[in-house]
Amino acid sequence: MSNVMQVMYVPVGVPTFDLAVAQDQFEKSIALLKRVYPQVIVPEEPLLTIQKLNAFLDANTPDFVIVQNITFANSAYISEVLMRFSCPLMLWTLTEPVVDGARLRLNSLTGAYSAANTMMLLGKDDFLYVLGSPEDELVAMKIKNALGAVGLKNALKTLKMAAIGHTPQGFGFGRALDSELLNTFSVRLESIEARQLMDKARSYKEGESDQYKTLLEQSSCNCSTIPDERIDGFAHLMHAHMDYVKENGIGALASRCWPDYFTDYGTPVCAVLSLLNDEGVVSSCESDIYGALSLFVAKQLTNKSSFFGDPVHMDEKAGTITYWHCGMAAPSLAQNGCACIGVHPNRKIGPVMDFACSAEEEVTVFRVGRKPDGTFRLFAAQGSALDVPKQFSGTSVVVKTCSDARAIVEQSVVAGWEPHFVVAYGNILEALAMFAKIMGIEFCKY
Repeated sequence: MSNVMQVMYVPVGVPTFDLAVAQDQFEKSIALLKRVYPQVIVPEEPLLTIQKLNAFLDANTPDFVIVQNITFANSAYISEVLMRFSCPLMLWTLTEPVVDGARLRLNSLTGAYSAANTMMLLGKDDFLYVLGSPEDELVAMKIKNALGAVGLKNALKTLKMAAIGHTPQGFGFGRALDSELLNTFSVRLESIEARQLMDKARSYKEGESDQYKTLLEQSSCNCSTIPDERIDGFAHLMHAHMDYVKENGIGALASRCWPDYFTDYGTPVCAVLSLLNDEGVVSSCESDIYGALSLFVAKQLTNKSSFFGDPVHMDEKAGTITYWHCGMAAPSLAQNGCACIGVHPNRKIGPVMDFACSAEEEVTVFRVGRKPDGTFRLFAAQGSALDVPKQFSGTSVVVKTCSDARAIVEQSVVAGWEPHFVVAYGNILEALAMFAKIMGIEFCKY
């Protein structure tokens, strides 16, 4: 079975408008779609009758449908689409290509109103919308973001997450119910005890985990500062986690960290979780399942590792918010490509990550939040990551926010958001808004 998302372009209309102009828009639309998604399924010609529309629809089973009014089309056209498919849908309106006092060439916009009115009456209020010419790069970007949102929804259907250990006392905001994750996001969740991985790590013989020593050396710039016994402890623990995720098909995990790994195992798990993020398994600490889910969402939309941490400082004059954690961040995020390691700021045991994150022109601060009734909301704010020194022991990133930093902090605290956020390296705001809409989740832009 193919894992390629089935995207279908459905250009509808009637033959009483300017067919030469419609054909030109049809060809340009296909060119745009094939540029942003080469596997798109397209008809041989515009679908200008219900019979041609039905023949095309019956031959395909899409994951995402882009319905375009190539000319005006009455509501019967969109009704045929809705009768067959429940997948996400985007309505694309063409701007009128010529305004010269002569004939109305397409009348796509009236067709869009007709289609949208019918969808509203049928309860289909989660459709996406784009208005513009196929030669407009903003249209291309909006379609690309829509593809990202739909692709994310599909990726979640195959995601299996793991909760490793319980949340510490007072950190219940990260605790998840498997039924809620499955019901809202189609995500499966399994749980194991942290001691199971610690026991597995202890079972490895000397030399069995040397590849993970090498991985840490290659991922960091000062591995020699940590005692050998701690490096050995890290390597065995990394080995245990890698075996577990491979054997169980885990794509994202949230792990208990303190105090167990310090007191019972003797080596922190911070560096393990950090490297897992760069090895393709998004990982959060402090057992925050919804934080790990947020990291997975960001990874899917950016194809990069993201920062995970607490908002710890707001500088009103600079218009910045600092996000920090005590020793966990993907090495690929390190400033100047140098992921320094050190000791935990409170427990004084290593290895943990200890660096400032790199600068980025556009970042998105993001969080999947759970509401008291078990439904969800998405936090999103735009900004840029600044090129500044590490602010505190551990890992940190300073975000200059597009909106007023004080207002973001005050409003999000009052709104009761969880104290962990993801800083995604890229502008994924529109894709997140689209994802929220097709998932039926509240979207909160700050």
